[in-house]
Amino acid sequence: MSPFIIVGLAALAFALAGFRIAQEYERGVVFRFGRYVGARGPGLYWIIPLVERQVLIDLRTNTQAVEQQETITKDSVTIKVNAVLWYRVADPSKAVLNVENYRAAVYQVALTSLRNIIGQHHLDEVLKERDAINGKLAEIVDASTEPWGVKVEFIEMKDVEIPASMQRAMAREAEAFREKRARLIKAEAESEASLKLVEAARLIATSPTALELRRLQMVSEVGAEHNTTTIVLLPSEFMAAASAIAQGAPSVPLKAA
Repeated sequence: MSPFIIVGLAALAFALAGFRIAQEYERGVVFRFGRYVGARGPGLYWIIPLVERQVLIDLRTNTQAVEQQETITKDSVTIKVNAVLWYRVADPSKAVLNVENYRAAVYQVALTSLRNIIGQHHLDEVLKERDAINGKLAEIVDASTEPWGVKVEFIEMKDVEIPASMQRAMAREAEAFREKRARLIKAEAESEASLKLVEAARLIATSPTALELRRLQMVSEVGAEHNTTTIVLLPSEFMAAASAIAQGAPSVPLKAA
C-alpha cells in the first residue's frame, strides 16, 4: 500500500476522531492542553484529537431528594424534616471550573441550609408558614450556588415529623380551641335570643289581646307535643272581643290584669 494512502487514511481517521455531538440539552466544556477554551454545542462540532478534551454538562433540571434531617426548632422542639430540591446548570463553564462536583456541592448546601433555617423558626411557623420558609430557603441556596453556575429553581419541604408527645399536646390545644369557639357561638346566640325576647315582651305589653293569643299558641304546642288534655280558662273580655271580631263589630278593649 502506498505511503500516501496510509498517511491519507491516518489523517482522515484523525479528523474523524475529533467530531463530537452534543444534544440540545447538553453543552461541551472544551480544554486544550488543560486550559479552558470555551463551551461547544448543541449539535455537531469538532475538537482537536489528543490536544483537546471535553466535559459534557447536562442543562436540564435535576431533582434531588434531601434526606430526612433531625433538627431543633427555635422553641427547642426536635423534629424530623426532609425536602426536595430542583436545580439546573445555568453556566456550564462555572459548573466545571469552579467546583469539583457541583451535584454533591448543591446537595450539601441544601442540607445545611435546611437545618439552619429550621433552627430560626418556631414549630408553629414551620407547620403553618411552609411556603414562606421554602421561598427563603431557595433564595439562600441559590445565592450559595450562583458562583458554581447553578440556578436553584425551588425547594419544597415534604414531610415534617414531630414527636408523639407534641402531637398529643397539639391535639388537646386544638380541642380546647374548638370548645372555646363553640361556647362563644352559643353565648352569642343566647344574647341575640334574649334581645328578641325583650322586644317581643315590649310588643305584647302594648296589646293584651296579643298576650292571650300567644298563651293559646303555647297551650296548643304543649298539647301537640305531650298528647294531653288541657283545660284553659279565658277571660270573658277576651271571649267578647273574639265574638265581636267574628261578627264584624268593633273589638272590645281588654282590661290589663
